[in-house]
Formats: sequence, C-alpha cells, structure tokens
Amino acid sequence: MMMADTVETLDVAALRAALGERAVVLVGMMGSGKSSVGKRLGARLGLAFVDADTEIETAAGMSIPDIFAQRGETEFRDGERRVIARILTTRAPLVLATGGGAYMNADTRARIAELGVSIWLKADFDVLMRRVRKRSNRPLLRTADPEGTMRRLLAEREPVYGQADITVISSDDPHEIVVEAALAELERVTSIR
Repeated sequence: MMMADTVETLDVAALRAALGERAVVLVGMMGSGKSSVGKRLGARLGLAFVDADTEIETAAGMSIPDIFAQRGETEFRDGERRVIARILTTRAPLVLATGGGAYMNADTRARIAELGVSIWLKADFDVLMRRVRKRSNRPLLRTADPEGTMRRLLAEREPVYGQADITVISSDDPHEIVVEAALAELERVTSIR
C-alpha cells in the first residue's frame, strides 16, 4: 500500500475510539524525533501533546542538564519515572514523548503498557548523530567520545525499546511520513486488541 493510500483510508475517529483513554507513548533514543513526530501525531489524532522532558524541567524548576549536574542521573531518573506516571494517570488520552532513557525503567514500561500504546521511533546511528549534534543539551553525550557513548547506549537500549508495541523507522524522510506510518501501525494494533 502506498503512503497516499494510507492517508486517504485512515479513519482518525475510529482510531481515537479504539484507543479509548490510552496514551500514545513515543520511546526511543535521543534524536529519534519523538518530540517533532509527537507534536504532529497529536495534531493528527486531535490529542494533546506532552513532552516528558519539558514536564520534568517544570517540576524540578531547572533544565535537564542542570538536574544531571546538580542532582545526578539517579535522581533525574527517579523524577522522570514519577512525572511520566503522573502524566499517564491524570492526563490521558494524549501523545507523550519520553526521554531516551525513560523506557529503560521497568516500572515506567509497565505503566506505559497498562495505560498506553508504545511506539519505538527507531533511527540509525548516523541519523541520530546528525540530529543530536544540532543541540548541546544532551547530558549523556557530554563525554570525550560522544559517538562511542551513542553506540554503547544503542547497544544497551535497543533490546528494551524492542519491547514496544509498535516499531516505526525514523529516517531523514520528512516527519509527516513517520507520522503516517505510526498512524497506520496504531490502526493495525488497536484493531487486534
């Protein structure tokens, strides 16, 4: 089926009804496009979009790099878990973009499985590196070897991301193509649940 066919035949109202009160939760590496795709996906579904990182910064009263620097990754991850749980239990249905490490937490994965449909935005190493180089606010990449760190994180995280309900490739194609692929997969997955 061609992408244009998918766009024309997608019944957004039926998809929304099939989702019910569940959240659509985007997971994946930093730079995979969770925020950009999430905003567009929320607009297509007529759902609010929430970026977990923004919510964490608001709750902490400081930026994520500052949280890492002042409180450490362990405290950041604990706050991340609490914020995502709160969002899922009080604000769904919505589209939620999580931070790259959020899905690594077993409690967060369980909460997402209970209250949402997870979509892994899977991007190749080269795509990720091109995207993350555009921003300097990636605490985990503030190392002597950012590329080596990214490869290590990919190796650790991809098996866990693979537990998501849906996998959609996030390439250098326009984000709208990724959104339409996600919608088609959401339609398929919700029709069999």
